[in-house]
Amino acid sequence: MQALGCHPTTWESIGSCDRPSIVIGITHPETCLVLPERIRVLKAAGFRVVIISSPGTLLNEIAISEGVDVAPVSMERGVAPLADVASLIRLCRVLKQLQPSMTEFSTPKAGLLGNLAAKLCRIPTRVYLLRGLRLETLSGLKRRLLLSAERIAAASAHHVLCNSKSLRAKALKLGIAPPEKLHVLGGGSSQGVDTERFSPGPEMVRRSLRIPNDCPVIGFVGRLTCDKGIPELLQAFERILQKVPEARLLLVGWFDESDDALSEAVRRHIMTHAQILYTGFVADTAPYYRAMDLMVLPTWREGFPNVVLEAGSTGIPVVATHSTGACDSVLPEVTGLLIPAGYPEAIAEAVIRLIRNPDERFRMGRAAREWVITRFVNEHVLGLTVDFYKKLLQPPNREEAGAVVMDGPAVAD
Repeated sequence: MQALGCHPTTWESIGSCDRPSIVIGITHPETCLVLPERIRVLKAAGFRVVIISSPGTLLNEIAISEGVDVAPVSMERGVAPLADVASLIRLCRVLKQLQPSMTEFSTPKAGLLGNLAAKLCRIPTRVYLLRGLRLETLSGLKRRLLLSAERIAAASAHHVLCNSKSLRAKALKLGIAPPEKLHVLGGGSSQGVDTERFSPGPEMVRRSLRIPNDCPVIGFVGRLTCDKGIPELLQAFERILQKVPEARLLLVGWFDESDDALSEAVRRHIMTHAQILYTGFVADTAPYYRAMDLMVLPTWREGFPNVVLEAGSTGIPVVATHSTGACDSVLPEVTGLLIPAGYPEAIAEAVIRLIRNPDERFRMGRAAREWVITRFVNEHVLGLTVDFYKKLLQPPNREEAGAVVMDGPAVAD
């Protein structure tokens, strides 16, 4: 599979072929982990797909596994004016060569530079997929810079596709885009869940991790960072052990080297604690959910946390926070519990309640799976995306797609 950008003389236009073409742009190849289903559904719907991302192993792997062309373009995650200008020039060069029917850029830096490049290149249909707002946990100059970047990214796109209703509300409140430009499809989520893969079933992980069957397991899945609430979760776990000394904390994820990375002291605590099990990066997380009695996501910000849907699809309840995005992923007292972000005591109280009430835990787990199957099966969620994109490509595109699809029929703002 050719990697576009490695050999500039071999580039070909994808806009001139019979099929509609879409460029999906992300900042870091790590985001490729959530793209396979999106790519498959778009390809099945007749789109030709090209991925733009900073170079990396995961980008190369998705090119091979999904049979798509990729265009490596280095982009810095942080503020880097000179590097950003170089990336913008490179993005313009790639888009001019590809001439896609439409672009979908997401994640902060790719959202800014990619949408700006797409506008400069006059790509006819431009979508900014807003997966979350990094600025929510920042203050001062950094927050103002990121807010400006979000507004430029949104202004450069024709449509801003938000991952959740609360994210759309937050974007509207911050003045990132006018209401007619902000859209939510269905109940939210950018990909939904494979409910067959993430389902109740035989549990195999506890034995491999040497967890006794009678020990309650509190799980977490995702990047191990401050914004995900890991420091608060660790404090809460110490409180939990005072009441439930046999409990285990299963952290399924990796230490992400981002600007909200955990300190070395916190990492050491995780690695050396006798009752905390750290897996590192796991390609297939499905078996690990089956080892949990409940999952906790004490996050400070989200777009729409798919891990909550995966846990629910597996039949386990979730304790999440009232933060943006996370609040959309749990039906309080039905599929799990919602608590304020930043309070270890609230995490501990909610977890202990569910551990001590197995009937309530099982009831919530059953309700969670039913809710996910009803609203968030990946074919349904991604089908809404395909329908939306096809409407965008039917002239006159922007007026016809100017409604927000929420829980079914289009509802005008």
